[in-house]
Formats: sequence, structure tokens, C-alpha cells
Amino acid sequence: MTTVDPEASALPAALAEPTVRVRRGWVALLFSANLGVWMAFFTPIQILLPNQVAAIAPGHKETALAWAMGFGALAAIVANPLAGAFSDRTCLTIGGRVFGRRHVWTVAGAVLGALSLLLLAQQQTILGVTLAWVAAQAAFNAMLAALTAALPDRVPVDQRGGVSGWAGIPQALGLVIGAVLVTTIFTGNASGYVAVAVAVLLLGLPFAFFTGDDPLPREHRPPFSLRALVLGMWISPRRHPDFAWAWGTRFLVQVGNALGTLYLLYFLEDGVHYADPEGGLLILILLYTAGMMATAVVAGRLSDRSGRRKVFVIWSGIIMAVAALILAIWPIWLAAVVAAVLLGAGYGAYLAVDAALITQVLPAATTRGKDLGVINIANSAPQALGPFAAAWIVVYLGGYPTLFAATAVITLLGSVLVRKIRSVP
Repeated sequence: MTTVDPEASALPAALAEPTVRVRRGWVALLFSANLGVWMAFFTPIQILLPNQVAAIAPGHKETALAWAMGFGALAAIVANPLAGAFSDRTCLTIGGRVFGRRHVWTVAGAVLGALSLLLLAQQQTILGVTLAWVAAQAAFNAMLAALTAALPDRVPVDQRGGVSGWAGIPQALGLVIGAVLVTTIFTGNASGYVAVAVAVLLLGLPFAFFTGDDPLPREHRPPFSLRALVLGMWISPRRHPDFAWAWGTRFLVQVGNALGTLYLLYFLEDGVHYADPEGGLLILILLYTAGMMATAVVAGRLSDRSGRRKVFVIWSGIIMAVAALILAIWPIWLAAVVAAVLLGAGYGAYLAVDAALITQVLPAATTRGKDLGVINIANSAPQALGPFAAAWIVVYLGGYPTLFAATAVITLLGSVLVRKIRSVP
């Protein structure tokens, strides 16, 4: 059980602010679970879905991919806050054993998501691909909601930057490992989906089985009301302005990230005219991940030690904007290599510090899961808007130079506006 502050001793452990630092083993298991879920998200988005859609509809692959990923992202927008809200109130007892609030959602999301990927592997139509991807997104977002809530549930404020760095690295590393699996080991698209499905179970379930999860006493569970659940998704910007700014800035940065990364495979093929676009994408992903791993934990720990968050977020956004401008001005392979390293370095620092910042502006301990689910809409919504916006920009507004210029402007705006947050230095 989490040790709590004596002043908060009246609260159950599930609702109190944690004060005891988590150990390396806990961080390693959280890292593993995040690695599994992000592999399940990004390997299909970057490689498997584009290949599958191109094989089914080669004449309009950009538009077809936009529909599939857009509807999947809409499912994520709904599933993440709902799963978070339900995990806030989960009181599960089986055979006399009392379980915690979050892990049941981690297990259910991993299992149902893996089954959805197996179904996706068999689809031969754009409609079938879209429906199966919607199911996978819903399941994996339920898993992600539970994993995200682990940070404020179990990690003290002065350790959150460093732990957030470790939890953020899998966003890129999962794609690297997934890309290696589906391009060099399991080279068929269907076998690639199977490999990712197995990986998410092997990597994700140990966190649920071998770490603590404080149960919520039934007397602290609010009565269920569908109306209250729906209305609770709205968090008033007037009452919680810092939360609103945190959401808005995260949304803008993720829109920039979506515009800059969703069509990288097509950019290498049609913009750079790289001879082996899949191999080139893997190289860029490796460089991006190296840059991200070099900065994520370091920036998070520096932020913890200094007690400052916003300056790290602002500079990380500047670095990402510079990377996007390089791609806009010089659509050549060497520029793409440099941009990949810079983009990874900026995004690694951003993820670590901004994640820690967000946990410090949550409205209430009783609704951490739901509130972080609402924040995660800022991650998922750009995945819905990004494909349509990117396709429109590429086809009608000047192609890839315009796309990456827009990426730079939006990313810079999102990072600079973090200055509006008042309660966190």
C-alpha cells in the first residue's frame, strides 16, 4: 500500500497523494507496459495500416488511410476518458479478494486489444479495416487510461519528471521494436499484426500482475449516474484555468506531431523519392528514438531537481519546430536525418516534463483517471484531425513543404502558450 502523509491519513491510499518514491522495478514494469501499448498503437499507424490500405485501395490510399485512422482516433477520444472515469470508481471483489481500481482495465484492454489486432489482420476491405481498428483503439485506450493514472496514483511530485521520462520513451521505442518485428522478422502484414498482438500481452500484463494497486473502499465510491458521468467530462476552464491551458497546449503540440509524422512513409516515397521508403522510415524512427532517449529522462530529472516545468516545455517545442522547418525547406534525405534527431530530442523532453506538469494541475484526486482521460483526448483528437488535415494540405495546399511549415507553427504555438499556466513554475 502507498504510504501517505499524516495530514491525509483520513483518506484511503487510493485517493491520497503518494509520498514514498517508487522503486526501479516498478518503473521497469511500467516502462514495459507502456512499451507494449505504444507498440500496439504506432506500429499499425506507421507501417501495417498504410501497407494494408495501399494494397486494398492503391488509387486513393491517402484518403482511405485518413478515414481508417480518423475513426480509430474518434474511438480513442471516447474510450479513454470513459475508461478513466470507470477506473476511478472500480471496486472489484472476486472470491473474497479485493482488487485495485486500475489493473483490471490494464488487463482487459490488453486482451481485447490483442484480439482486435488478430481480427484486423484478416480484413480485406476499407470498412473492415476501419471497424477492426476502431475496436483496437477503444481497447488500447482503456489500457492506456489505467497506465496513465499510475503516475499520480503512485509517484510523488518530486519524482514525476524522471518517471514520466521513462514512461514516455516507449512512445518511440515501441515503434522501433514494432518496425523491426514487422519489416525484418515477420514480413507479412498479417503476421505483423499477430506479432504485435502477442507482444502487447507479454509486455503489458506483468505490470498488472506484479505491482500494487490500491483498492477504493466502497464508501468512497460516488454513486453512479449516467448524467453525472457525462457532465463530469466537462471541466470548467473558469474553475480550473490551468487544467484548460494544459489541455490546450498539449492538443496543439500533438496536432503538430500528427501533421509531421503520420505521412512520413508517403513523404519518403513521394517527396524525397527515397529508393527504399520502408527502410528509410525505419532509419528515421531509430534516429528519432535515439534523440528521444537522450533527452526524456534527463530533462525530466532536471525538471524535478529545479522544480520548474514550463521552461523545459517551451524549449522542447522550439527544437521540434526547427526540425519541422528543416523538412519544409529541404525535402532531401540528409535533412530528414537531421530533423529526425532534433524532433526526437525535443519530443522526448516535452513528453517527460509536460506529463509531470499535467499531474500537478488535475482538479481532484477522486477523478484522476477521468481527468487524465480528458487530457488524453488532446493526444487522440489530433490523430483524428491530423490525417484529414494532412491529406488536404498535401493534395491542395502546396504539398509536403506546406505540411511541415504548418507543423512548425502549431508546435511552437502550443509550447509557448504553456506560460499561461500559473500554478506550476
